[in-house]
Amino acid sequence: MSMATRTDAQSPAPHVADSHDLIRVHGARVNNLKDVSIEIPKRRLTVFTGVSGSGKSSLVFDTIAAESQRLINETYSAFVQGFMPTLARPEVDVLDGLTTAISVDQQRMGGDPRSTVGTATDANAMLRILFSRLGEPHIGPPSAYSFNTASVRASGGITVERGTAKTKTVKATFNRIGGMCTNCEGRGTLSDIDLTQLYDDSKSIAEGAFTIPGWKSDNVWTVGIYAESGFLDPNKPIRRYTKKEMQDFLYREPTKVKVNGVNLTYEGLIPKIQKSFLSKDKEAMQPHIRAFVERAVTFTTCPECEGTRLSEGARSSKIEKISIADACAMEIRDLAEWVRGLKEPSVTPLLTALQGTLDSFTEIGLGYLSLDRPAGTLSGGEAQRVKMIRHLGSSLTDVTYVFDEPTIGLHPHDIQRMNDLLLRLRDKGNTVLVVEHKPEAIAIADHIVDLGPGAGTGGGTVCFEGTVEGLRASDTVTGRHLDDRATLKETVRTPTGTLEIRGATANNLRDVDVDIPLGVLTVVTGVAGSGKSSLVHGSVPAGAGVVSVDQSPIRGSRRSNPATYTGLLDPIRKAFAKVNGVKPALFSANSEGACPTCNGAGVIYTDLAMMAGVATPCEDCEGKRFQASVLEYHLGGRDISEVLAMSVTEAEEFFGDGEARTPAAHKILERLADVGLGYLTLGQPLTTLSGGERQRLKLATHMAEKGGVYVLDEPTTGLHLADVEQLLGLLDGLVDSGKSVIVIEHHQAVMAHADWIIDLGPGAGHDGGLVVFEGTPADLVAARSTLTGEHLAAYVGT
Repeated sequence: MSMATRTDAQSPAPHVADSHDLIRVHGARVNNLKDVSIEIPKRRLTVFTGVSGSGKSSLVFDTIAAESQRLINETYSAFVQGFMPTLARPEVDVLDGLTTAISVDQQRMGGDPRSTVGTATDANAMLRILFSRLGEPHIGPPSAYSFNTASVRASGGITVERGTAKTKTVKATFNRIGGMCTNCEGRGTLSDIDLTQLYDDSKSIAEGAFTIPGWKSDNVWTVGIYAESGFLDPNKPIRRYTKKEMQDFLYREPTKVKVNGVNLTYEGLIPKIQKSFLSKDKEAMQPHIRAFVERAVTFTTCPECEGTRLSEGARSSKIEKISIADACAMEIRDLAEWVRGLKEPSVTPLLTALQGTLDSFTEIGLGYLSLDRPAGTLSGGEAQRVKMIRHLGSSLTDVTYVFDEPTIGLHPHDIQRMNDLLLRLRDKGNTVLVVEHKPEAIAIADHIVDLGPGAGTGGGTVCFEGTVEGLRASDTVTGRHLDDRATLKETVRTPTGTLEIRGATANNLRDVDVDIPLGVLTVVTGVAGSGKSSLVHGSVPAGAGVVSVDQSPIRGSRRSNPATYTGLLDPIRKAFAKVNGVKPALFSANSEGACPTCNGAGVIYTDLAMMAGVATPCEDCEGKRFQASVLEYHLGGRDISEVLAMSVTEAEEFFGDGEARTPAAHKILERLADVGLGYLTLGQPLTTLSGGERQRLKLATHMAEKGGVYVLDEPTTGLHLADVEQLLGLLDGLVDSGKSVIVIEHHQAVMAHADWIIDLGPGAGHDGGLVVFEGTPADLVAARSTLTGEHLAAYVGT
């Protein structure tokens, strides 16, 4: 054999199967993307950057991940596809080299009161099996330990059909043991109505005793029916009612009565309130009605199960003196230790799996949670990390993981941990795509795609592709701001008063006393799980005039948009109606002005069973949502559909002066521009907004309220480095206008800009819950006595 042949044998030509090492996107036009074409390396960590609204999520989630999901769904039979969500093909010319995509987004976990951290991660399922095998006394199968399963007993005759004439009835009994507490139905809390919020018992009905919103004395359906029913004396103060009158007033079953010749149904006040207010979605209510419901309904811990949700039988069965309720109430890191101590050969595989899941919680920085924590109370960042848990131990490789700002809600100390996890996923041979704003997370990227240059219609193009060094040197918005560092303030404001919190014990707080200064910008910080939200949301005294802007999702259908949500559409409709001499309802796409063909949706949805549903623009109104006759009415030369297609910035100018001058609308638009949403169009469906955009939309809505204290929960969520400056300017503006601003925040730029810092810690869960520092940012940096102090000092470069 010659030398030449031997060398060839050692280095064969690369196999054709190894040549597919890129994900190619060609001509993506989803949302605001303008024919984007890029190549993303596989088995690498690619970070997508760009200002908020530049098209990052449209490219990563709505194009790459969505098409991967759709192609996987198509591999199932038509029968199975009928049970799966239908997905339309994204608007893109070519998508090549896709692998299975797993999206780990920031959608809050179900707000259902029955969903807990344990039920959402399968840890509870494993614990239930463990207790059904080892628990003493033995009370039944795993369902006997589930607070979502009620005990059921049934017996009776069942008919069994065999052949034509062989039908016979057989006696059968059915029995299922569940672990649900029968008193609270597995919810752990009981809701009660506070009667003092419904009426003033010193007055009679005729004197206007009711304090329920919308219940006016001339309304026959509400107040009138109680006054004229004949069951009650309308002129007698409520506190003088006899026992029977009180029973009729509060609890009477629906009864037909005649009021002024009209047949009406009379029912007790409590069932009436439950039907009219409490059965509706709280998020969809008008603000004053929601405030009333929050005042009127009180939740108390269920006295029978003491909030554990479990029946007495489930709580009595124990392993080494620990019941399943005790296990779920422990912090997960303590529970992991307890499970590690159990030695029982018969359930070894189960113990190994359970231990792996619990250890993943600790590893990901969520060891401070407990399994009985309601899933709806997790922050966006915590929910995202809980979803990551099932992927960490996976043996799959060559998968595309898609993350949406995984560092949200993380202290700088925890970001390092998250970076390690992302790199670990990559090193297993996976492609990791991350949408991110934090410089610490951008720094670990193998490849960067920067989108922009602006937001909305001003974005949607690729400004830069390459390495971190290349991004720094490039003249893009992200490149210019990557090394931005806020400096400490030279002078801080003097407080005008204090908000006292005494003996706070919510969640993990350990009897905390703290004075929050008023009239200044106060930042509450500390590692994830140290008790920041518990202190600010759970312990601020009621009635302090607090306006709270948190990150809970905005409930809105595809018919809702920034104009309807902020109340901006009302003055606009009135202005159109006044100029044209017609009624305002014509200018609503959800009311009389709606195009009859598409009912004002602008698109017609065609359900194709197991195939992807198709949304086609309505041919009659051409997607404008309104009847043709409505579009003939103009204000300042524009019709209503053209106004809804304007961006906030254009609309602010349009309603500012000239014929279309509408001060009420202009004021709301100014606030939207102030919070950095100038690029949103007025008619953009709320379902298309990102988490950060939603929070800023809420902030703009709340800025009109009269409260003197604003509480903001991580307002930098989803903000590009360049927009953080604008946010700081907005916070300064609020403080200078006489408001007190309390911000829960991890972003060092906001900490450096604060007048006063309250740092909680030192750790998370039962290691936290103490105030470890109070003072100015400069003192915190000088002392470097806490984790936050060290990171802030490194950030400002002292």
